[in-house]
Amino acid sequence: MDKGFLKAGHTPTLIAAFLYFDVSFMVWVLLGPLGISIAHDLHLNAGQKGLLVATPVLAGAGLRVLAGALVDAFGPRRVAIGAQISVILGLWLTWFLAPHTYASMFWVALVLGIAGASFAIALPLASLWYPPRYQGTALGIAGAGNSGTALASLFAPGLAAMMGWLNVLGLATIPLIIVLIAFLFLAREPAARPTMPSLAAWGPILKSGGCWALMFFYSVTFGGFVGLAAFLTIYFNDQYHLPPAIAGACTAFVVFAGSFIRPVGGAMADRVGGTKALMLLYGLAGIIFLLIATGLPSVYLAFGAFFLGMLTLGLGNGAVFQLVPIRFPQQVGILTGLVAEISQKGCTSG
Repeated sequence: MDKGFLKAGHTPTLIAAFLYFDVSFMVWVLLGPLGISIAHDLHLNAGQKGLLVATPVLAGAGLRVLAGALVDAFGPRRVAIGAQISVILGLWLTWFLAPHTYASMFWVALVLGIAGASFAIALPLASLWYPPRYQGTALGIAGAGNSGTALASLFAPGLAAMMGWLNVLGLATIPLIIVLIAFLFLAREPAARPTMPSLAAWGPILKSGGCWALMFFYSVTFGGFVGLAAFLTIYFNDQYHLPPAIAGACTAFVVFAGSFIRPVGGAMADRVGGTKALMLLYGLAGIIFLLIATGLPSVYLAFGAFFLGMLTLGLGNGAVFQLVPIRFPQQVGILTGLVAEISQKGCTSG
């Protein structure tokens, strides 16, 4: 890492952004790792299982546009605190009320969707502290918080087997509270941030070809990453008959790989340019996932292919967001929300 990076911004805020993003993503995708236990308890078929797991992703998609606009209006630190408190209270209420019907689970999905909106909050919090030359690295480090999806896959299935999936939802409030306390001490509101644009200002943004290009690019990389992170535990269980805990561990491993490689993708884009980096990464990802689509006969082959695929998508995640503050320096919050929102609709439709 360039030594100048450590002096260029505010490291405690960058750490706070990572921690907030990490635990938010952990709870955002919880219904995926818990899906096997929930489906067994509520007697869900494959279609119901898929819709339930996809609903937090869809909810997070819609809420990210709102979160991005609120960031530009009130600042990312304030919005992050409010969102975190909302998720904590929502999960506590869910645990207290103990929903045990399919319909009632969609309330849980909505609460988890608020956590998914953290993307449009954490990234501007990190971005606004750093100059253009370090945007890829800063956003890569903050964005590595998507490793929280791996924590959910690693621990949630085993905990659900021991104490029940409902208690896992209640237990998730503990790391959320710990991180909220750390966030209050570490994070600082950026001194300068874009002003809240009027509704009329959205028109030129949405008419921009660059805006739609970024939304498309990210729908491929991050949409694919989150879609796989949410469903792979169920996939390994259904297709290769792995026990829930083993399926979750396999998912966690490939998600960790894709998450922590993200800063490398951002640094790579800083050096060679986001466009060049993405051309290479999209080509590699296309080859890998075409191979997976042929139907691999062994779980070992499937695991290796998904590992390489998630690495490629993780690099792409860091590379895409290097372009956002460079192309749209005055609309970072809104563009972050728009790009992330479209990416999640892409992954849920897949």
